[in-house]
Amino acid sequence: MPTATVRDIEIYYEVHGSGERTLLISGTGGDLARNPWRGEGLLEKQFQVLMYDQRGLGQSGKPDAPYTMSDYADDAAALLDELGWPDCNVVGVSFGGMVAQHLAIRHPDRIRRLVLACSSAGGEGGASYDLLQLEGLDPEERLRCWLPILDSRNDTSLTPWTIAPGFQMMLAPVTPGPPDTTKAMGALRQLQARAGHDVWEQLPFVKSETLVIGGIYDQQASPKNQEMLAQRIPGAQLTFCDGGHIFLWQEPSAWEKIVAFLHGQPLGAAPS
Repeated sequence: MPTATVRDIEIYYEVHGSGERTLLISGTGGDLARNPWRGEGLLEKQFQVLMYDQRGLGQSGKPDAPYTMSDYADDAAALLDELGWPDCNVVGVSFGGMVAQHLAIRHPDRIRRLVLACSSAGGEGGASYDLLQLEGLDPEERLRCWLPILDSRNDTSLTPWTIAPGFQMMLAPVTPGPPDTTKAMGALRQLQARAGHDVWEQLPFVKSETLVIGGIYDQQASPKNQEMLAQRIPGAQLTFCDGGHIFLWQEPSAWEKIVAFLHGQPLGAAPS
């Protein structure tokens, strides 16, 4: 099990593929152990991809103390140090996009090209939906409230629910495991840090070539938030895909656009 001592914690990480170095930063609750397709995606087929469990999640350390967005960015930079990566491409998805924004501001020389997927700037640029509002709900009620936020085509006011393409996997029954207070604490610490995300004033100083990409039906990180994020970062490109917050799984061309951008090709170019 590959781990690295990163600042005050142990970070679990994996490296897949070969090619130009690329850091993939996952979204809220991201846990590599729950992703059976890691290492098999288009990104990993085109690049050497570093992915990891962020603090409070998965197999990484879960200190019971407040986390900040700066902590997450500095963790990423320190992990790059441990692996001997002076710089790399960075792809941040949802919460990972927030972390990537802080990384680009705090450690600008570490990033070659930057992809911000279904993320938000916070502050005057608009915040992603505060997932703390879903805490404490029973699983079915949480899903009923969250699905229309993830994709505006989901309608849980009907019987049966109207479900957008790609969301059927979220409706599969899950057998809950034994209670894990440490895991729950780490996940909550992440949500609390996420609620404080605001880099609106610092975004004009991002110097990496940047792609902002989102889903047209996303209400968690709305299209308006994507537009403001792209307008705020000098020279950023903006593109939308046919999907909601999980457009990377709904729209077949989404990863192709990301890969094309990372290769310096026009968006939508066929992967080489």
